[in-house]
Amino acid sequence: MSHDRPRPQIPPQEVLRPARPGPRGRRAARRRGGWSCACTRIWTGAANLDVVELDAASNRGVDDARDLRERAMYAASAEGRHKVYIVDEAHMLTREAWNALLKILEEPPSRVVFVFATTEPQKIAQSAAPILSRLQRFDFRRIGPHAIVDRLRQVVAAEGLAADDDALRLIAKSADGGMRDGLSILDQVVSFGAGPVTADRVREVLGLISDDVYGELLRVVAERDSAGVFPLVERLVDGGADLGEFVSGAGEVLRAVLMANLGGKPEGFTEAMQTLIERYRSPLPAPDVVRLLAVLTELEPQLRASGNARLGVELLVLRWAMMARTVELQAVIEALGKGEGGRGKGEEKRNPGPAGVLRDVHSDAAQTLPASRFPLPVPPEKGPLTLERVKALWPRIVEDARREKPMLGALLPAVEPSAIEGTTVAVRVLDPVHAEGLERQRESLAQLIGRYVPEPVRIKLEGAASGERSAPRPGRLTQDGVRAERLEALRARDPGLDAAVDALDLELLE
Repeated sequence: MSHDRPRPQIPPQEVLRPARPGPRGRRAARRRGGWSCACTRIWTGAANLDVVELDAASNRGVDDARDLRERAMYAASAEGRHKVYIVDEAHMLTREAWNALLKILEEPPSRVVFVFATTEPQKIAQSAAPILSRLQRFDFRRIGPHAIVDRLRQVVAAEGLAADDDALRLIAKSADGGMRDGLSILDQVVSFGAGPVTADRVREVLGLISDDVYGELLRVVAERDSAGVFPLVERLVDGGADLGEFVSGAGEVLRAVLMANLGGKPEGFTEAMQTLIERYRSPLPAPDVVRLLAVLTELEPQLRASGNARLGVELLVLRWAMMARTVELQAVIEALGKGEGGRGKGEEKRNPGPAGVLRDVHSDAAQTLPASRFPLPVPPEKGPLTLERVKALWPRIVEDARREKPMLGALLPAVEPSAIEGTTVAVRVLDPVHAEGLERQRESLAQLIGRYVPEPVRIKLEGAASGERSAPRPGRLTQDGVRAERLEALRARDPGLDAAVDALDLELLE
């Protein structure tokens, strides 16, 4: 198909035609050396009585299909030629129209070819599935950017125009695989102003984001400049830029940085953008870029559906700028090794080593290893087991329990040591509800206290009021138990009844 002819070209374009003509047609095709020689003449653009094009979008009913079927019975204008019917937007035909064409597609007349062009073949499969088995399907692929740029150069040279290579690359990228779209954009840019076609004019006509904006984005992410996010987005909004297009372009730029880090060569970018990608390839290593793209993939659907696009873009870029960097395990090991080897030798300031790579925030402070979430515990000092010493150490024992055994740490605030009997520590349960939980944690509490004394200890639980161990939980209340308690109460109130029951060996029922 010639791309100069103004035909619909929304890829992937589908062409459907009957599978093959009869034996006579096959012999004729073999004599001519294939199918192409009989059909190549229809794309020259010259008027041809044997080529009929129909628009199925406006002629989609069953009456139109019947009219096409009757016209197909007429022979071509000359002996040995084919009659070709091109039905554009074929997915718009109704189910009844497809049914009217089914018979003639199964047994087409001699030297008659039907071509059905569509951009949505799945609709034909839904409305007229039997038709697909009578046709051959040819999928038109998108045209690559290099082919579009070459064609644009030919058109520019033929028209006597001047165009920069960067401008043609931007046009080919915006065409998205469509040659006709590329030519239309070139015509639009040429008519926009005088002089050579430049990349700035293409961006102005199409509303594209400039390269320096993406360069500023790479700087903000690479240097982790969170404060620079809001001026960057403010610049986009003031310039009337499409924030959705900015997000898509940012993804393409990050992908190009990733490709450059992995040894590839990004294509389709201007020379200025190629320079920026090369500059920020080292500050943004491949693992970090993969994580940045993963965040973009996660948030992009939400950005498309968000009612506040500016806030969504600001949050996305902030997450990029504040994201922690990946660190190689070998670098961590080396940093730890050098940190230990330099202690006491005064070498920390002179040779800090690779420990700086562990830091994710730029600051003027000394580059040191990140501190642990919890401070390192001081080794306990062992001493005699006395009540005063245990009470003094009790807050520390509670902190140890919260750090190592959170369940026990939640129970100990309701407990206090009450007495020492040899190697047994008696603790008073201030809240009887916690007695059962402490019973299960008795051994753990003994181990925590044993750190501070030279010999193992045992734990004895005492109740909150009586100073004894908490009483067992009462049994479940039943109907028989309620009746027995009521009868005992009656006997206690009436001594005569109680004496009669004992003397006569009676049984009280109610």
